[in-house]
Amino acid sequence: MPNNSKIALVTGAGSGIGRATALALLRESYSVVLAGRHAQTLEETAAQAKGDAARALPIVADISDPESVRKLFEKIKETFGRLDLLFNNAGTSAPPLPLEELTIEQWRRVVDVNLTGAFLCTQAAFRLMKEQSPRGGRIINNGSISAHTPRPNSAPYTATKHAITGLTKSTALDGRKYDIACGQIDIGNADTDMTARMKQGILQANGQIAVEPTMDVEHVARAVVYMASLPLDANVLFLTVMATKMPFVGRG
Repeated sequence: MPNNSKIALVTGAGSGIGRATALALLRESYSVVLAGRHAQTLEETAAQAKGDAARALPIVADISDPESVRKLFEKIKETFGRLDLLFNNAGTSAPPLPLEELTIEQWRRVVDVNLTGAFLCTQAAFRLMKEQSPRGGRIINNGSISAHTPRPNSAPYTATKHAITGLTKSTALDGRKYDIACGQIDIGNADTDMTARMKQGILQANGQIAVEPTMDVEHVARAVVYMASLPLDANVLFLTVMATKMPFVGRG
């Protein structure tokens, strides 16, 4: 495994935004740890890297499990000795049920992955980044448009994404003394498997079903690469990249 390039960890690297971003970082000569719950999808991501695949390291990990996160970062330290970039991307959502019908298990699963998982990875990244030489690194959190405005029947997802904004700010503040920068990318309607239903129509706040525009996920990947490319004395704290005509700004 080459170790003369910058080292990145992408969670949820087996599909969607995580896969696109991991591939974009590999094209920029990063060595990229591909983390996710399914070995097959991680291997598929690595295979898509083609000539850059030698710098991809798939590791099966469940970020909601503290022991799994510990082993993930132990492997990163053992293999590379450092970490320059953490992209906290992995996430999940609950079924689109009315708030009062959600089970506590559905709620906890979203909180465990989206919020606790991001915290556990951030905490482990802090421990490594503050001790490595040269010191410091960058953490980028996947916030989502839902970090600003909810969709109907999305209480667990929206609550965790609002909480990610708080985690981003706290991480940016607490990371200053260690040369750790933290920013957040809020994404609206990137064209992935998760947003495929928007092309058939999705529930709007006024009760109507409407088709929503999407954008190429590659625009998200390029935005993350830009954020990652800055020197540690510069930081994009928040960046929103979205389908231009999606119903977000204004009132629909």
